[in-house]
Amino acid sequence: MLMLNKELTVEQRARKAVADILNHKEPDGTPRYVALAGLIMLSGTKVGNCSTAYTDGLNVVLGRAFIENMPDSELRFILLHEWKHIGYRHMHTYENLWKIDGDIANQACDYVINMEAVDENPDGFATMPLTPEGEKMGCYNKKYRGWSPTQVFNDLYEEQEGGGGGEGEGEGEGEGEGEGGGQGKKKGKPQVGEAGGGFDEHDWEKAKEMSEKEKGELAEQIERAIQQGSIVAGKFGSGGDRGLGQMLEAQVNWREMLRDFVTATCSGRDFSTWKKPNRRFMSARVYMPSGVTERVEELLIAIDTSGSIRQSDLTMFLSEVACICNTVTPELIRLLYWDTSIAAEELYGDAALPNTKPLTELVDSTKPAGGGGTTVSCVSEYVRANNLKPQAIIVLTDGHVGSDWGTWPNNNLMWGILDNKSARAPIGKTVHIDSKS
Repeated sequence: MLMLNKELTVEQRARKAVADILNHKEPDGTPRYVALAGLIMLSGTKVGNCSTAYTDGLNVVLGRAFIENMPDSELRFILLHEWKHIGYRHMHTYENLWKIDGDIANQACDYVINMEAVDENPDGFATMPLTPEGEKMGCYNKKYRGWSPTQVFNDLYEEQEGGGGGEGEGEGEGEGEGEGGGQGKKKGKPQVGEAGGGFDEHDWEKAKEMSEKEKGELAEQIERAIQQGSIVAGKFGSGGDRGLGQMLEAQVNWREMLRDFVTATCSGRDFSTWKKPNRRFMSARVYMPSGVTERVEELLIAIDTSGSIRQSDLTMFLSEVACICNTVTPELIRLLYWDTSIAAEELYGDAALPNTKPLTELVDSTKPAGGGGTTVSCVSEYVRANNLKPQAIIVLTDGHVGSDWGTWPNNNLMWGILDNKSARAPIGKTVHIDSKS
């Protein structure tokens, strides 16, 4: 087969690798990756002049020289690696981690999907590329089996801060000592092509250029492609839906996304200092910048109290508000309850401010009001009419707002949308909340 493939052009080899992946079968005869067909068609794959391979969150580009003499099994692994980045929406889901440390964010995502691809291919159909020394090229460590990218990022970052050299080359194949992590010998950032340094590039900059509306549309396209693949896979039996369940689930805990948003947007104005977060908060998995104020000025939280919101939903919302208070200790939280109008406004924070209660009393003393219809523009109009200038705005709602999402004066806006994955705000960041989580 290798002799035959040497007669093919690089483009033909890439197309053949795609076909091989879609046609490869499990021992019981079911296709292993047919469920990825929709995602593959959506993303497209081409050969270019990049040094290795990369994705921007939608497109896949394979470096001509990089794959030219690569064994077929390694080329298949590269393709699976890039498609998994797209399916898991890594370039947009973990943008906050990239802002903190892009190199470690790259590695964290790679550790997770490389482990997954290796575990999926015990027959050697797709294998990690090897260095000239015969070591796995890229991020692989058995320690991280079952971890999320956020968990891996936290571990690698703490290890780097502690001088453990966690980005260097690991030794052995034992749990926690696989290639690319664990007890590294080599100091400094690994380069692409080195063990622990990854074998692809991640175009976070291009992904960041997309508007929130474009990101939302792309997320919907990817989800539809995965769902279509799942339907096709179901017709072939249980072997065809490998990994799809995880791709269709929320990729990060929505609570983590809310807290990351608050810490990233509210903790100081000099974003360059995010390159070295404050270690004092690391044990609590909270990222705060060094060298700038650690106190938020004003945070506005607007909670939907229309008739479709249950008491249990309100309780969950308020528990997250309390956690945010503990995370960043804002000078002022302006808490709004709304349905078709602002039903109540409550202030919590610094005792020196008028009509303000202590943050610690929020959960016990708050009095939710409302119960009518849903008009979210009443919140944005209230912000404008009162010339409010919070550092960030969080709107918690079930998303049943029709086409009315308001006109907002503040770009630091996040929506927490409850049990309604079809709803996505056209402005600001959207995180979907699962009431069962």
